[in-house]
Amino acid sequence: EVQLVESGGGLVQAGGSLRLSCAFSGFTFDDFAIVWFRQAPGKEREGVSCISRSDGITHFLDSVRGRFTMSSDNAKNTVYLQMNSLKPEDTAVYYCAAAPIYYCSGYGYPHYWGQGTQVTVSS
Repeated sequence: EVQLVESGGGLVQAGGSLRLSCAFSGFTFDDFAIVWFRQAPGKEREGVSCISRSDGITHFLDSVRGRFTMSSDNAKNTVYLQMNSLKPEDTAVYYCAAAPIYYCSGYGYPHYWGQGTQVTVSS
């Protein structure tokens, strides 16, 4: 059974940092790309960043480049989203998803989703 579980969200002041974790099971990092999405209240869900063995790291949002980065711990089957210099506009529910291995290059759609973790950035 494929599962993805996010953790690490919370309340932080603007300028602060958070590290989100996405622990996955039922597949290996060789099989899928891992993608972080976010959805703010009243807005559509948007892709944030993506990581895969084949494509490395891709940031979909210009607004997070230089502030967010992804990494993976293959031994723990966990992918991280390190978020620095957080802004109030980063407030959203953050989801991780497993997608086809070439999703970071723009191919395919996510297959599996986690339940999300809330990130709130106060001004």
